[in-house]
Amino acid sequence: MSADLTTDLRYMERAYALAEAAARQGEVPVGALVVHDGVVLGEGWNRPIQSADPTAHAEVVALRAAARQAGNYRLSGATLYVTLEPCAMCSGAILHARLGRVVFGAYDPRTGAAGSVLDVLNTTLLNHRVTITGGVLQAATATQLQQFFRARR
Repeated sequence: MSADLTTDLRYMERAYALAEAAARQGEVPVGALVVHDGVVLGEGWNRPIQSADPTAHAEVVALRAAARQAGNYRLSGATLYVTLEPCAMCSGAILHARLGRVVFGAYDPRTGAAGSVLDVLNTTLLNHRVTITGGVLQAATATQLQQFFRARR
């Protein structure tokens, strides 16, 4: 196993644990963290229900925490690890933060904006592109989401 894959798996396991925290609070289980040069700058999980905030997706929560920690809204070169492919809103925030890379677990065939439905992160119409690695811990993260929704039905 390569060092990059080992690192990606380690951080994705942390994102998975954050998603479990979301599920315990009745939120859709999505967890995210922002890492730069081996340092976790921010992390979060879905909180739109709890916070009555439609923008409180795991990615946005993690980006806000990372920007506060860094003292800058630009997080150039940082990597976002998230258990579900980002939506269009989150992809826009990722672009504005100037992240270098996004690593996600489960693909989202309904609202995924990192290649599944849209490719916001790599469109040539915008001035920034993000390296994407999808499918890291895909089976576990997809199962986590499926079990959550199955239990709610």
